[in-house]
Amino acid sequence: MVFTLAAAIGLASAAPTSAAKDSRYAAIVVDANTGETLHSSNADSRRYPASLTKMMTLYLTFEALSKGRIQKDSKVVFSKNAAAEPPTKIGVKAGGSISVESAILSLITRSANDSATALAEMIGGSEADFARMMTAKARSLGMNGTVFRNANGLPNTAQFTTARDMAKLGIALREHFPQYYGYFSTRSFAFGRQRIANHNRLLGRIKGVDGIKTGYTRASGFNLVSSVQDGNRRVVAVVMGGTSGASRDNQMAELLKTYIPQASKRGGGGDLIAKTDTPALMAKLPKSNAPTPDIRPVAAEIEVADASADEAVATDDAVAVAAVAIPAPKPVIGLAAQPKIAMASAERFGGKLPFQIRKAKDSVPAASDAGVEQAYAAPAPAVAALDQMKTASLPSGWAIQVASSPSEGEARALLDKTAKQVPAVLADASGFTVPFEKGGVTYFRARFAGFETKDSAWNACNALKKKKIACYAIAQ
Repeated sequence: MVFTLAAAIGLASAAPTSAAKDSRYAAIVVDANTGETLHSSNADSRRYPASLTKMMTLYLTFEALSKGRIQKDSKVVFSKNAAAEPPTKIGVKAGGSISVESAILSLITRSANDSATALAEMIGGSEADFARMMTAKARSLGMNGTVFRNANGLPNTAQFTTARDMAKLGIALREHFPQYYGYFSTRSFAFGRQRIANHNRLLGRIKGVDGIKTGYTRASGFNLVSSVQDGNRRVVAVVMGGTSGASRDNQMAELLKTYIPQASKRGGGGDLIAKTDTPALMAKLPKSNAPTPDIRPVAAEIEVADASADEAVATDDAVAVAAVAIPAPKPVIGLAAQPKIAMASAERFGGKLPFQIRKAKDSVPAASDAGVEQAYAAPAPAVAALDQMKTASLPSGWAIQVASSPSEGEARALLDKTAKQVPAVLADASGFTVPFEKGGVTYFRARFAGFETKDSAWNACNALKKKKIACYAIAQ
């Protein structure tokens, strides 16, 4: 394969060594034909995704297009929230709109934060709900080290991913939506009187590069996911934590130069398998798109970092970024089924819900725990406090459970909300929480006590289910 890099990017043999010293650095190269990991460095360590987040925003947008829920010429209206997003952005005023296709192109080229939020609100009803859909989709794709909290990648300490997960997403975008994947090779596009150029400087500079996405925040460093096809060889590579756009590009070019010749010329017909560093452990990428569960976990409190660390504007490679140690993100918790609820955006789709209601495959804990297990873990209480909670006496008789959460405060809030929804059914019941551990994380079951018999408890559950509130009865 012939590599043709612009002089400004000239390859330095020391680039991989210097980049690897940065505490934020992570990289992976995956054979997109076979799923074999050709190179791995901190590939499973948690990192901030920055604008690589928009890859999942685009995945869900492509899904909505492919299902006919939206059209390329559908209008994406910018709310005050979307219009107020910090740069980089295309600057549509609140109440204004652009087409879905223009929104897609603005994400891919300018990495527009305002367009990402507007798309999220259009498809998900709100950005928070869309972020939960993003995390649910990540689980269905086997991206178990990723949690999304927004659609654009602006700083949020609770939003994180891994280089391996981003490689899976890059492969999934190409495999599952080949009809839209060509957008990622867009060098520039006309928007009004502007011509917006792509931030991805490897397009046209390295033979075979056809996308995918750049990203930068001060906490993440400079990130890049690249897809390359050389004849029958196909690879997806990820570099995260670069100290500048130029050094990130140099590192990516060096990886591609080294590992493309090692990629297989065969494959692509079966399940893609991305091997971990332990040969016995493998994670399969679904052969086709897995439907997004229509689960909307109750929002947990979000700790947002300073929004001044926004996407670097077009000259991001001119910004010098000091090495910053990344605080360990909170552990990932799988999504379980939530009570079926009417989505705020249902009327946009003729009264029909845009996504089917399904359970995520990796529900945690078991399905018997009604309600929702958040995708975002809360810190576990001290061991002594947990032991005290476990030994506390529980109400006797029968109880009904309506939810469980890693946050005791959230569990109690769910109890209050349920009591207000069905006051007649729960008039003589008393709400309480029960802690339990799962996978090293403490959860709190939200229950109502005060039912003398099994029948009375199940009758109450049946009444709650008519209100579309998940419920099951249990003897204390």
